[in-house]
Amino acid sequence: MKQDLAGNTAIITGANSGIGLEAAKVLAGKGMLVILAVRNTSKGTIARKEILTIHPEANIEIRLLDVADLASVRSFASGVLRDFGSLDLLVNNAGVMMPPFSKTTDGFEMQFGSNHLGHFALTALLLPLLNRTPDSRVVTIGSLAHSRGAIDFDNLDGSKGYKAKKFYNQSKLANMLFALELDRRLKRHGYQTISVACHPGVSATNIFKLGNRDAPLLLRKLANRYYLQPPAIGALATVYAALDPKLQGGEYIGPDGPGRRKGYPVLETPNSSALDEEVAKRLWQVSEELTGIKFNFGG
Repeated sequence: MKQDLAGNTAIITGANSGIGLEAAKVLAGKGMLVILAVRNTSKGTIARKEILTIHPEANIEIRLLDVADLASVRSFASGVLRDFGSLDLLVNNAGVMMPPFSKTTDGFEMQFGSNHLGHFALTALLLPLLNRTPDSRVVTIGSLAHSRGAIDFDNLDGSKGYKAKKFYNQSKLANMLFALELDRRLKRHGYQTISVACHPGVSATNIFKLGNRDAPLLLRKLANRYYLQPPAIGALATVYAALDPKLQGGEYIGPDGPGRRKGYPVLETPNSSALDEEVAKRLWQVSEELTGIKFNFGG
């Protein structure tokens, strides 16, 4: 990633709140054109105004994207490919956390479909643009929860039973497997684009709050104050993964504090489950089959 970022273009999914919004503020402040890829454009407009109060000269664009709807993913990618000649950074950030059982527009279990499959498809569709852009990179937001996850290939849709936390952990492991496998394939095919994974620790963002709505208000307030870090600090791992010039691809970035829950970004080692290349290859194949979207590394 070039250090002079003026004129560079970044896409951040789910950038209307939380870590995505905080990362957008930093990147916009460094002169990048930041595309807020959001499911709710009204909230995107509010986020844009918030960024502009901090960086009045920022170049911020709002585009509709619902990662839980492959038609939306295709439409978004088509618009970007039509309107832009380069793409320096794609941040796969949007997601959901431990909702009741539900399905995406395409019939996928909501967490696996939104957190993993939508971003898998989006990255594949935008790969030609990334490939044309020197020093481009893909950043995928993982989670500490990946260490507790397993890919249940026989029950990806939840039809044989659903537990919200188990399926969240699975989706975040899928994020990690994808990010690392993507980098291996990019290198194998001689691409200059790199793929980096990161996690924010435990941050007081909407995704966390929405996943714990049933907790007593006092308990949630105490957790936010003493256990969770502010989104602006949680976003530092994203910014590090997006901009640090020393990264070569395949790294995993997270906070340096106790339990990796809080702190400033450093290089980490993923759980061994994220390093299983055979599982990663199988997940890649299944993801292409489910989405009907393949990576064209020859293009």
